[in-house]
Amino acid sequence: MTAVTHARDRFEAGTSANAFTRLLHWLDDGTDSQGERYLEMRRRLVAYFDRRNRPAPDTLADDTFDRVARTLEESGHISVTPPARYCYVVARFVLLEDIRKTRRSVPFNEARISALQPATVEAEDLNERALDCLAACLDRLKPEDRELIVEYYRDDKRERIDRRRSLAGRLGISMNALGIRAWRLRASLETCVGRCRKGA
Repeated sequence: MTAVTHARDRFEAGTSANAFTRLLHWLDDGTDSQGERYLEMRRRLVAYFDRRNRPAPDTLADDTFDRVARTLEESGHISVTPPARYCYVVARFVLLEDIRKTRRSVPFNEARISALQPATVEAEDLNERALDCLAACLDRLKPEDRELIVEYYRDDKRERIDRRRSLAGRLGISMNALGIRAWRLRASLETCVGRCRKGA
């Protein structure tokens, strides 16, 4: 069974029989590649997770595609181009979640834990809780808002400025309007994360 056939069967066993076709069309970006773009992107995602020593890179690549397909189904489109760029954004979130799961599943050596400074352990717990809350709060956003905030804070320095200018252009708004929209989303996320950390 080829990877494309396997993926089609996996998607059609889910909630939407059209999800895989929509994903293929989006990856092809207007040119029918007969599934070649999907296979190439999947190879790149598997290699991405493999380079980071994840134990199941194939599964993580599939999880990445599942999330992209879900966003496509919910919003109807993804404005980030090229498609590979958005796939890697989603892959980073999948990677972070997998790392957190692995940390939780590794049995702790009590002798090593007791040797650590309490402040260090507490800081790690707080940091992990904040990441969990951020992921949960991002999931609550509308797909287009989640895409905007992720794109807005990607990269560093000059690359970030260029990306924001490009994002504003795609949305047809000024840089100032983009900044205001991002600020409101960030404020909303900060409130959500704060409530989550307090257990609200």
